[in-house]
Amino acid sequence: MSETRTVPADGPPDGPPDGPPDGSPDGPPAGPGGPAALAAFNARPPGEAEQALLACCAATAFAARVAARRPYGNLAGLLAEAEAAVAGLAWPDVLEALAAHPRIGERPGGAGREAAWSRQEQSGVEDGLRAALAEGNRAYEARFGHVYLVCATGLGGAELLARLRERLGNDEERERAVVRGELAAIARLRLVKLLGGEET
Repeated sequence: MSETRTVPADGPPDGPPDGPPDGSPDGPPAGPGGPAALAAFNARPPGEAEQALLACCAATAFAARVAARRPYGNLAGLLAEAEAAVAGLAWPDVLEALAAHPRIGERPGGAGREAAWSRQEQSGVEDGLRAALAEGNRAYEARFGHVYLVCATGLGGAELLARLRERLGNDEERERAVVRGELAAIARLRLVKLLGGEET
C-alpha cells in the first residue's frame, strides 16, 4: 500500500501519521528494515513466514497464527498479534516454546538465528555467576518442571539470579503467568530484530 506525504520545507515530518516515530518500540524499526521488511514478511510463503516466526517463539501454534493473520499494516499490529498469540497458547504449546530456550547461564550453541539471538540476550551473564545460576536452574526445574525463562536482554547475571530466586517463591499458577509474560517479551524483541534486518 502506497502513501503520499508532504515533507515540510524546514525538514521531515515528526513521525509516521498513524504511529510513533521511526525506531521506537511500536513504530517501524530504523535501519535496513522498516516498512520494506514488513512488506517482504507479508509476502513470504506461509511455510517461510512460519519458519522465521519460530525463531521468535518456538511454539508451532504461535507461528501458524501470526503467519496466517498477515498482511500487517505496521509493526505495531504485528507485535500486538504476537502478544495475543502468546496469551492464547495452551500450556503444552508454551512448553514447546520453552524447550527451545537454553538455560540461563549456559552458553547457547548452534549456528542458527535463534541461537545467535540467545547468545546476544545472555551476553550480560558474568562467568563468576554461572555456577550459581546452574544451581538455581536445577532448583527451578525441580519445582516447576521446565526451564527458567526470563527476557535477559540488558540484564546482568546478578539480576537474573535474583529474579530466579524470587520466582522460586511463586505458586504454579503465578509462575505460568510470569512465563507467558517473559515469552511475549522475548518474542517482541526478536520480531523487532527480524523486521529490522538484524541477524545476530
